[in-house]
Amino acid sequence: MERSSRFISLSGLSGVGAGVVALIGAGIGHMYLKAQYGEQGYYRLVNSDEGERIAALPFLLGLAAAVIFCALIVAFYFTQRRARQDGAVLWSSIGRRLALSLAIPLVAGGLFCLRLYLTSALGMVVPGMLMFYGLALLNASKYTLDEIRLLGLTEIGLGLVSMLLPGFGLAFFALGFGLCHIGYGLLMYNRYERITQS
Repeated sequence: MERSSRFISLSGLSGVGAGVVALIGAGIGHMYLKAQYGEQGYYRLVNSDEGERIAALPFLLGLAAAVIFCALIVAFYFTQRRARQDGAVLWSSIGRRLALSLAIPLVAGGLFCLRLYLTSALGMVVPGMLMFYGLALLNASKYTLDEIRLLGLTEIGLGLVSMLLPGFGLAFFALGFGLCHIGYGLLMYNRYERITQS
């Protein structure tokens, strides 16, 4: 019954891989901002004028697209592998519902954060990303494993805290999208996959 109503073939290794990709992306972003603005790169960008924000936008959008693309490839690879081991179909009706329930808040959140970036509210971009991502995970949790709900609540909590510390957005990005994913992925792998593979 659970297999027919929930997608339970999510791989913990996909979470670990996505977290590693996010940490690499945060590192590249940090190096770019440091090269552009000095030691306090992200803080300087948060307090920059419109011209500086627009000048940095193509690189930051390209980096975001590359991180999302690589994270999706990693997640697809490990989840497809796990689905095959479980005898499940990745793009089943429940898989499509899971993807749609993730996509709607993520697309809306991405557009909202882009608008924040283009205005003077750049310090709210990372909090917005974390909170919309957390809401997307909560929305998707009804179609998959319950641990996704905990990860979603964690992302929302980090987003709320990062609103109070806008100069540390890059660190919160690395924590939320990087380290939290790695921790979640290791938990999932140890709980559901390592036992079946040994």
